[in-house]
Parts: sequence; C-alpha cells; structure tokens
Amino acid sequence: MSKEDLSKSMKEEARDCSDPAIFTRSSSFEMLDPHDPVISRLATQLFKKTNDYLQGEMSSGQENYRLLEEINRMAITKFGDMRHLTVNLSKTLTECIDMYDVAIKPMLQQIEEIDAQIEQLEANVYRLDAYSKQLKTKFKELIEQ
Repeated sequence: MSKEDLSKSMKEEARDCSDPAIFTRSSSFEMLDPHDPVISRLATQLFKKTNDYLQGEMSSGQENYRLLEEINRMAITKFGDMRHLTVNLSKTLTECIDMYDVAIKPMLQQIEEIDAQIEQLEANVYRLDAYSKQLKTKFKELIEQ
C-alpha cells in the first residue's frame, strides 16, 4: 500500500466516522472471520502495553498512598513527642513559677526594703554631713573670734 492509498483510506475512514449512521451499523469485527495476523499482533501489543501502563499507574498510585501513610505515621509520632515535650515544659514552668513565688519573690521584696532603707540612710548621711560642715564652720568662726 502506498502513502497515497493510505492517506486516501484514512480520509475515507474519517468521513465514515463523521457519518451518524455508523453507530447504528454492526461492528466489522466478527469472531469467526479470518483476521490479518499483523493487525492481531499489533492489537495484542497495544493491549499489553496499555495493560502495562495502567498497571504502572496503579502501582505508582499505591506507592504514593503508602508513602502518605508512612508520612502520616511519622507525623503522628512526631506530634506525640512534641505533646509530651510541651507537657513537660508546662510542668517545669509551673514549678519555676511556684519556686519564684515561694523563695525568690520574698527575697526580692526584702532586697527592695533594704534598698529603701539604704536610700534613707544615705539621705540621713548627706544631711548629717551637711550639718557637720555647718558646725565646723561655726566652730571655726567661734574660735577665730
């Protein structure tokens, strides 16, 4: 068959496919009719390759789902670990706050009271120093007289 004959037959088949009556006709394939062995071999190869392709698609989909399941299991484990970590951190933080309230806060209040007393003493010292300087100058004035 030449290229011209092949293209001519393809055009005729395309024209026939556009015919709405084609769907009412019966199939040209009959089980008992002898078939071209090349077409049968090519059809068999087509079906095998289509089967292989579909099997590959299905197996890759299954692998994707297995991978997602594994990722989900790992995420569940990781989130469980993180939950335990946050619970432990919460307990430790609560203990630290309690220790601050019981031991450190009263000491800080004592330090603030001591600081306030020191400020008062310092103010008294400055006043006493100023007063002693005044007395010293008066004493010198009295001695010079």
